[in-house]
Amino acid sequence: MRVVLLGPPGAGKGTQAQIIAGKLGVPAISTGDIFRANVSGQTELGRQAKTYMDAGDLVPDEITVAMVKDRLAETDAKGGFLLDGFPRTIAQAEQLRESLSDLGHGLDRVLELIVDEEELVRRLSGRRMLVDGQMVQREDDKPETVRHRLEVYREQTAPLSGFYESEGLLSRIDAIGEVDEVTARAMEALGATDAGRPSEG
Repeated sequence: MRVVLLGPPGAGKGTQAQIIAGKLGVPAISTGDIFRANVSGQTELGRQAKTYMDAGDLVPDEITVAMVKDRLAETDAKGGFLLDGFPRTIAQAEQLRESLSDLGHGLDRVLELIVDEEELVRRLSGRRMLVDGQMVQREDDKPETVRHRLEVYREQTAPLSGFYESEGLLSRIDAIGEVDEVTARAMEALGATDAGRPSEG
């Protein structure tokens, strides 16, 4: 099964990606992991990406998409995958569709984790880290910063919801509740049992 997981910061994507991928028996693939692997492995794409990252610039779509395509062509992803953090824009979604088509595949389902903004702000601004023996709030988790991050998400990534809905691939998942409750809703939307096989009927 080939799945994309969408959702704003604080929706629990990272946690759900690992659990759902485990149940489906496919790798959970995040763009962060792909970037790190290419940069540390000093691949040609990794070297290109690093020049942008070192300058504090966004890595161009064509480099990101090429890295993702290479990763999806690896043996462990041949039977399926769960993509977390990609695509982020409609342009990337269109390029992903072309890349999968080149590999002879298409997406099976796109899951969007839905959490209302106040809950996201509460979750993210409630995080703390230990500094010099004291629990302090991270700068990027202050409520006003969190709201800005959510605004950026709405502008850049939320339109993907409509894009995938128009393709008949989108399932919206209520991401409020215990982790296992959210996972159960996601698995139901995938039409999969806990063993990862499509359910009958």
